[in-house]
Amino acid sequence: MSANDMTSTHALPLPGANKSLGERQFVKLSALLTKISFSDNFNRRRLREAGLQMAATEITSLDDFIKAVPFTTRADIMNDRVVQPPLGSNFTEPPSRYTRFCQSTGTQTGAPLVVLDTPASWESMLACWRTVYKAAGVKAGDRIFFAFSFGPFLGFWTAFEAAARDCLVIPGGGLSSQARLEMMARMEVSVLCCTPTYALRLGENIGVATGVSMDQIKVKRIIVAGEPGGCLPTIRARLKVLWGGAQVFDHHGMSEVGPVSYEDPERPASLCVIEDAYLAEIIDPQTGAEVEDGKEGELVLTTLDRVSCPLLRYRTGDWVCKHRVGEKLYLEGGVLGRTDDMAVVRGVNIYASAIENIVRRFSEVAEFQVEHSKVDGMDDIELLVELEPGVDEEMVGRLQARLRDTLSLRIPVKTSPPGSLPRFDFKARRWRKI
Repeated sequence: MSANDMTSTHALPLPGANKSLGERQFVKLSALLTKISFSDNFNRRRLREAGLQMAATEITSLDDFIKAVPFTTRADIMNDRVVQPPLGSNFTEPPSRYTRFCQSTGTQTGAPLVVLDTPASWESMLACWRTVYKAAGVKAGDRIFFAFSFGPFLGFWTAFEAAARDCLVIPGGGLSSQARLEMMARMEVSVLCCTPTYALRLGENIGVATGVSMDQIKVKRIIVAGEPGGCLPTIRARLKVLWGGAQVFDHHGMSEVGPVSYEDPERPASLCVIEDAYLAEIIDPQTGAEVEDGKEGELVLTTLDRVSCPLLRYRTGDWVCKHRVGEKLYLEGGVLGRTDDMAVVRGVNIYASAIENIVRRFSEVAEFQVEHSKVDGMDDIELLVELEPGVDEEMVGRLQARLRDTLSLRIPVKTSPPGSLPRFDFKARRWRKI
């Protein structure tokens, strides 16, 4: 194995590598539909309810699949757990073959979603993570620090295990920010993995107060995920300053499907879907139809490699902008937000990421929160900000003016007492429905 090749253990040509993307996807999809057909499971029942008795033979193209197979929602999966508790029936292998337990954070619904994997499906996700690392320029021998709690969330473990094939991996679970910075300095860490919010928080602690100076920090790359923000220009610029010029690379995924996208160095501040592992659609959520190139919509995914717990046409809730370049599908600007973190205020679509991109331009803001409410049946939002000590509240007027000028909409901005707004080490939830 080459000393600096993160992909050497997966360097063999893919089966059918000379085929087009669509052909490769259909080969995998056909095998998946066949696998689903040989047991009584969640997907087989749904296909039969859609009028497909033997989907593997009735579906002869990707277009057939999209026309005939219904969307899957998180509610569908949760309902399956209610009918067949506690794990539901989305399994294509005997129970004894499942060796990995993970669950989602439950930040969207308050109800964590348990997912089980076989060794083969787990390996498929590690391969996706290695694509993320390769795109970010991570090399064998890099020292990667994972500033995570290492609970049951899937992203922690897949990222860590994939990196461990080639790099020195350093878990940062159970440590304070101070202890994490000290360990990163002592171990000369070259790559940091965490959320954008926590990368900001850690970076702001570098200096005299912690005793860890910038010249002790050797981080060259920061790989962020877990929340929209890694592609936002203001956050990327702020992280680069805080971490002494380190490059920022975004990524996104979810427990239900696995690692989905990576930041292509040829198209920074956007995400490229790993389409050999996922059949992706970007739809109008009202009509279900595919949106045109350059338009925004909801990301829908079918797992092609994670076949022990497959999802067919899963509505992720991620709001993205479609941009296809040849056989690469880019999510322009990354994940713009969640379909449930959006408001149509006086005819203007407002996303959490758009507000964050503006707020981050004001270093006087220590923390913020968007409050989304209904007034006479109409969406309305208000911004709460917590100011840094000693900041004059006149800056609130400047922030409100910037919001108005950028979004063509007046958004009220109010101050909140110091320490009153929540802080986040993992996924930040700054959009609050009231």
